[in-house]
Amino acid sequence: MKTNSEDHTWGNPNATLVLMEYADFQCPYCRQAYRTLKEVKKQLGNDLKFIFRNFPLQELHAYAVHAAIAAEAAGAQGKFWEMHDMLFENQKRLEDSSLFEYAKQIGLDMQQFENDFENQIYFQKVESDYDTGIRHGVEGTPTFFINGELFEMNWMDPAFIDYLQSKI
Repeated sequence: MKTNSEDHTWGNPNATLVLMEYADFQCPYCRQAYRTLKEVKKQLGNDLKFIFRNFPLQELHAYAVHAAIAAEAAGAQGKFWEMHDMLFENQKRLEDSSLFEYAKQIGLDMQQFENDFENQIYFQKVESDYDTGIRHGVEGTPTFFINGELFEMNWMDPAFIDYLQSKI
């Protein structure tokens, strides 16, 4: 699977290990994966390029689409990862008023955020991530791709990090 210029990336852009996640900010398993990924980033550091794509399961999670739009709006101001972390760390509070509170806390230009959020400027980006995931076999969240290949083993297994290290 190819990456694109709209992807949110973390880490070494030239890393040999590219880990892509399709996730839903309201999904409890994605929150668990978020914790695991913090450890992955810590252990693999410069050997890792991490990519996040939105996959809101709106039929299960009422706030997932708005949370994804808020993250994209924050990304437009260079603070995607700050919002990403804020959303996963406060997953039980994802209603719109909380999203605005988080935007303030991470120092966004609130007028721009409000405009982008209220007009759903980034809905199409969220929908594009979702559609791309569907085309590549994503059925639920979180779903991982390692170096472009769908990872079909259990990411909750403690050996997940060892497996990733073996791909470096």
